[in-house]
Amino acid sequence: MSQQPRPAWTGGSEEALVPLDRGDQGSEHTEHDRAPDGGAVRHGGVTAPASGRSTATAADFTAERYLRRESIAPRDGWRRLVYWLSGGRVNFGPSPAEVAERALIARAKGRVAGCRSIAVISRKGGVGKTTTTLMLGHTFASLRGDRVVALDGNPDAGSLGYRVRKETAATVTNLLADEQEIIRYADIRAYTNQASTRLEVVASDDDPRITTALGEEDYRRAIALLERHYNLILLDTGTGVLESATKGILQLADQIVVVMSPSLDSARTASSTLDWLNENGHPELVRNAVAVINAVREEGLVEVGKIEDHFHGRCRAVVQVPWDAHLSAGAETQVERLRPVTRRAYLEVAAAVADGFTA
Repeated sequence: MSQQPRPAWTGGSEEALVPLDRGDQGSEHTEHDRAPDGGAVRHGGVTAPASGRSTATAADFTAERYLRRESIAPRDGWRRLVYWLSGGRVNFGPSPAEVAERALIARAKGRVAGCRSIAVISRKGGVGKTTTTLMLGHTFASLRGDRVVALDGNPDAGSLGYRVRKETAATVTNLLADEQEIIRYADIRAYTNQASTRLEVVASDDDPRITTALGEEDYRRAIALLERHYNLILLDTGTGVLESATKGILQLADQIVVVMSPSLDSARTASSTLDWLNENGHPELVRNAVAVINAVREEGLVEVGKIEDHFHGRCRAVVQVPWDAHLSAGAETQVERLRPVTRRAYLEVAAAVADGFTA
C-alpha cells in the first residue's frame, strides 16, 4: 500500500498548525470560529491566542459565577417540617419572616472602614441606656467577624462591667495608667472582660470619686487607645451632656443612639437632648441618630406610636424594644434567655446603626 502524502504546513513551529491545502475553507473557519468579542479563534481544533481585547482574569473564577446556587433550607416552622419529612426533596424555602431576618443580619454586618465609635446617650437615668449599649454590643459581636468593645464612660460609677462575665478587676483607670505598655491586642485583653458573644467590656471604677476625676482628655486617650485594636467602640455615657467626660465622648463619636422609656417625660428629655446637640455643634450626629424606645409594654396610657412618629422626624431611624424580664433584672445578661421578639428588636437596632457606617 502506498503511503499517503502528508500535508504541507506553514512552518516548523507548533504555533500555526494550519494546512495549506484547504483552499477557501481557511477563510470559512476564520469567520465561523472567531469569538463574537474578538477573543480566541479555533483553527482545525486548535485555539489560537486571543486578539488582546479580552479582559478576563483569574479573578473571574468566583463562587457566585461558577457554582450552582443551592436552595436554602427553611430554618423552622411548617416549612422545616415538610423539608425534614421529605428528606430535603420538598423545599418551600425560608419563610418571609426568615428572609426579613436574614436581610437585617446582612445590614448589621455592614463594612466598617477603620474604627467606628457609637455613643449611647440619655439625659434621664433608668431608661435602659446601659442595657442598650450592652445588647447592641452583644448583637454586633455575635454577628460580625471584627472586634467589638464597649467602654463604660459613666462618671457616676457605671454598671456596664457587672453585666458581663468578670475576667479581670482592671478598669478604665488601670487602662490609662498602663497606656504606654499596651502595644498589641494581647496586651489590651488584660483590661477587658469578654462575654460569650465575643463582646469585650472596659469597666469603670466602683468609686465615683475616681470616675468623676476622669475628664474629657482622659476619655479621649482611652478611645484613641481602643481605636488601635477594635473596629467598633460602643460608649456608655453618663446622664449629663455638660459633664467633661460626656463632652469628650460626643466630640469623638461618629454616631449616637438616643435612648428613652415609653413615657412623656423621658421622650421630652430625649428630644431636648437632640435640641442641645443641634445647638452645640453636633447637627450631623442628630441627623444620623438612631432613637430607641426601650422596655415597651403592650398596655399603658402613652401612645408610643406618636412618640415614634415624633422621632422619625428628627432621627434617621426609630426602633421600639419590648420589655423583657431577663433584662429588667439588671444582672449578667445571657442572650439566649431573651425572648425572640426582644432579640429581633435589638437586631433591628444593630441594622439601623450599621446603615450609618457609610454616612
